[in-house]
Amino acid sequence: MNIPFQLTSLALLGLLQSSIALAAAPDAVRTGKLDADAPLLSGHGTQLTGALDWSVRREAGMTVLDAPELDAALALIEVDAPNAAAALKAAWSRFRPGVKRVAASLTREPAREGWDERVAAGYELPANERRVANAVALRSGGKWTVVALDGGVATVQKRGAALEMMRGSVHPPGYKPESFAGRQPHPLDAARIARLRAFVADGIRQLRIPGAALALLDHGQVVYEGGVGVRRHGRPEPVDADTLFMAASNTKGMTTLLLASLADEGKLRWEQSVTELYPSFRLGDADTTARVRFKHLVCACTGLPQQNLEMMFEFGQASPASSIGLLANMKPTSNFGELYQYSNLMASAAGYIGGALAHPGMELGAAYDRAMQERIFTPLGMRGTTFDMARATGGNHASPHTIDYSNQLRVTGTEMDGSIVPHRPAGGAWTSAHDFIRYVQLEANQGRLEDGRQLVSSANLLARRAPQVAAGDDTSYGMGLEVMKVNGVQVIDHGGSLPGFKSNFYLLPEAGVGAVLMLNADEGYALLPVFQRYLLEVLYDGKPEALEDLRLAAAASRSGHAAGRARYTVPAAPAVASRLASRYHSDELGELVVSRRGKQTFVDAGEWKTAVATHANADGTVSLLTITPGLDFFELVVGSKDSKRTLTLHDGQREYLFTEM
Repeated sequence: MNIPFQLTSLALLGLLQSSIALAAAPDAVRTGKLDADAPLLSGHGTQLTGALDWSVRREAGMTVLDAPELDAALALIEVDAPNAAAALKAAWSRFRPGVKRVAASLTREPAREGWDERVAAGYELPANERRVANAVALRSGGKWTVVALDGGVATVQKRGAALEMMRGSVHPPGYKPESFAGRQPHPLDAARIARLRAFVADGIRQLRIPGAALALLDHGQVVYEGGVGVRRHGRPEPVDADTLFMAASNTKGMTTLLLASLADEGKLRWEQSVTELYPSFRLGDADTTARVRFKHLVCACTGLPQQNLEMMFEFGQASPASSIGLLANMKPTSNFGELYQYSNLMASAAGYIGGALAHPGMELGAAYDRAMQERIFTPLGMRGTTFDMARATGGNHASPHTIDYSNQLRVTGTEMDGSIVPHRPAGGAWTSAHDFIRYVQLEANQGRLEDGRQLVSSANLLARRAPQVAAGDDTSYGMGLEVMKVNGVQVIDHGGSLPGFKSNFYLLPEAGVGAVLMLNADEGYALLPVFQRYLLEVLYDGKPEALEDLRLAAAASRSGHAAGRARYTVPAAPAVASRLASRYHSDELGELVVSRRGKQTFVDAGEWKTAVATHANADGTVSLLTITPGLDFFELVVGSKDSKRTLTLHDGQREYLFTEM
């Protein structure tokens, strides 16, 4: 499950032909609202694609794109400067005059896509400000171009796909991307398999990841499955082909295979109203409820926000029925089909309703588990894959890890990973390299098993890849699958993320080549995209970029952790801790209990408990930062309201208030 857990201001630093076209001469530029994604040119000829519904304006040396909400803007600023730091300072003074922006971090990025130098800057803003600021300084020859984002958190999250597309489209004049289109890929022979395995081994070493599971497919046949590294830091047991990892959101594609099998039998139609099949299905908006067809449950296109915190609190008594029930509290924040907004709860509902169609009358969770086992796991030979955490963790499994606030690699608890169990069609599968690659093999062979039998029809399998909503530059989201063009080659993929586990699969359908990579540490997020690049280099003799990308990703990880440590006062400042109430309550998220043990302060939500640090914010407020490994992603702002002490938890487009009891 790709859960962007409660994001602190620092974590948000990484967010990222029409009737209007910009001419090269600044005074000839037209401005206005874009009625489609549009190729634009700055005054100096820098290339940029503006997003549908954003408005373009030109000011001295700047091209600015304003979000429809008018509280967020992405600016391309061209400045003369001796270095990146000076370029960033000059750009902000022009983009946001009078607003002080001091970089909390400067990170050197790979000099790619026509740029000779790239330096990313992060800016820490107080959580209560509810804004995001970040920038990247790009040098081509002696000229600097700064791309700066300043916007409200809700808008930045909601319009993240458009922002990613626009930021990724900025190129110097005359840039032509590398393309592998039309090239014949090399076979994954023993030498190339060894190179890929060595790259993963080097990656986990540089990024401090204990272990990785890897499997490879060539011309629809499995050519490698195995592992590198260890299952648990400090222990010798190696990762092998059967070691189980949490697949997280890679479960979604498996769930949509179940739906495809039901479509083959006529038990559902992709265009069929969900309420026709499951009358009690409800969203918080009646109009959207009526418009939802079965394909929309897994398309990230209905306008429902992520809203994951309801899944991460009070999950001890949650059930499949209550998982579907949570949707009745969720309202869309964008128009139907307008924006890519990823909803785990919608995917969870899809799986449970599918299970109910397969086994009417059974409890929803049992029906889903049985349907997945009978229709997907057993036919594919996914012998170890399970939704049973006790079974998974009782045998050959990888333990989750993270790098904690003190910059030490730690084994994390599985408390938060357990929160996915009631919502498991969205991300609860445990699987191995041996099993996961069988799923990718079925994708490559368009629903056909190794023995030639058709498990799922080609038509319904491929329907899952049909674009439902734009998700980035040359990227669309289908049904639990992402479809993109990378260097002229189509790639089908999906990622998975839970605390301590990261995974991805990659399928190049025209070549019949596929790969799965699963990692048992949070730092795996940095290895997954770099591995994709290296796979393409190995297959197509691409420019050798991935090794340098990996080195810089590892350096960015180290510097990022160093910058993050500066935020923490550990143990929590006594003056702050002594002012906290002992109990707080939120109508949506339940109860928090605050306790002290020695010098440490703890926050207990019932299903999980974590130590906290404190951080003094620039606006005079103080935040509690959770620091227990596996639970280190919440920021609670200390405050008061109506003479009662409060803790405020921000989550993208929503805010949750805990009030003292």
